[in-house]
Amino acid sequence: MDLHLHFDGERDLVGQLYRQLRDAILSQRLQAGAQLPPSRLLAQQFQVSRKTVTEAYDRLRSKGLLHGKAGAGTFVSDLARRQADGRPGARSAAIVPLARWTTVDTPLLGAPAQASRYDFRGGQPDRPPALSDAWRQCVADALRRPSHMGAIPPEGLPALRELIARQLAATRAVICEAADIMVTHGAQQAIDLIGRVMIEPGAVVAMEDPGYPPARAAFLSHGARLVGVPVDDEGLCVEQLPDDARLVYVTPSHQFPLGMPMSLPRRLALLEWAAARGAVIIEDDYDCEFRYQGRPLESLQNLDRAGLVAYVGSFSKTLFPELRLGYLVMPPGLRLALCKAKHLSDWYTYPLGQEALVRFLRDGALARHMRRSHKRYAVRRERLLARLDGDLGHWLQPIVPMAGFHLTAWLRQPIDTAALGYQARLMDLGIYPLAPFYHAQPARAGLMFGFGALDLAELDEGLNRLRDLLAGWPASA
Repeated sequence: MDLHLHFDGERDLVGQLYRQLRDAILSQRLQAGAQLPPSRLLAQQFQVSRKTVTEAYDRLRSKGLLHGKAGAGTFVSDLARRQADGRPGARSAAIVPLARWTTVDTPLLGAPAQASRYDFRGGQPDRPPALSDAWRQCVADALRRPSHMGAIPPEGLPALRELIARQLAATRAVICEAADIMVTHGAQQAIDLIGRVMIEPGAVVAMEDPGYPPARAAFLSHGARLVGVPVDDEGLCVEQLPDDARLVYVTPSHQFPLGMPMSLPRRLALLEWAAARGAVIIEDDYDCEFRYQGRPLESLQNLDRAGLVAYVGSFSKTLFPELRLGYLVMPPGLRLALCKAKHLSDWYTYPLGQEALVRFLRDGALARHMRRSHKRYAVRRERLLARLDGDLGHWLQPIVPMAGFHLTAWLRQPIDTAALGYQARLMDLGIYPLAPFYHAQPARAGLMFGFGALDLAELDEGLNRLRDLLAGWPASA
């Protein structure tokens, strides 16, 4: 056995050796039953006298931490394990975290440990070279500017908040001013901050079912009692909302993950329901920028007259996920509490990224990127729908989305989607079942197809592999 010990000078070598071995035993780096090196060997290893080692061993035996076996050697005793179990900081110490932090499933929608070559993971945007070049220039410009350290409010840089407010007013008719905007580390932090200021343990939170798993996990981590509310062709079934819900999370522009928009009557009914109960609505407008057909419906925030809607968005979907910049349009009644929660959480969001985004927006780079991306996504969407209605139509029934860069499809035949996903990975193909997005409603078999990060050749090859996999799937599976 190799022991890692360190002697500080020549004084009290017995005490130094004793204390280091004792700590190794009580921390269970040396576990019960482990055999220690013979005293002669240990003395040679650390160039100390054999007497030093035997005296340290004797002291450990007197404490019950070691015991000897005739003809066999010196071993760590079982008493040492029992003593270690009772020490503060030991591995088995009875430190119990809040149950919600150990029972909540925290799904990761990002890249798996080993991404597939033909990966239909949702939420992954395209990254053309022109985007990387433009962003690099903005970051370089931000690095040359004076630092704002110590002068950034929790809500974010005033210049960026002003630009975001203008953009939302122009593109989504969101009624807001710069003072209403908070810059966050992605939409997820915005959702979490609202949960921090609105949810007490046991408070009822309602959200679409199926719905967005990271939002669900965030609410549960705050001790919420989550109620999944079913959706249909018009979006959230408002009449099935629990009367005592304090918070409602919805994706009305492009329901996640199914893709249908919430109808105007449902939007008005939801606002009326919330106003009657004083409940807050989180409107996650996660990829509303990419729309392919029909006139966009008014956002909930635009229709809200009671100040109950918290509007959440992100630049991670329009640019790239690593950016981790989002925003929150704060309801007036929550503004002060949200600013305090943000300050306590992280003081403020990444300043360099904020500075770079200011230039990116001012120079019109985002608008140009959006126009180009919209054209690419539209072509890929049409190809995917054509394949799902064509050679894959025997197995899959697509839900035609009006916006975004993912779509879902129901399975026409009973197939174990978890097993299907496993077999697909063996073919270097990433497909994603809908089952993990369900909370309380019975899961309906289907697949999500993200097409943002796949060019046409990759999309076609991935669908060819899926077709071949389905064609060979056992009929009874």
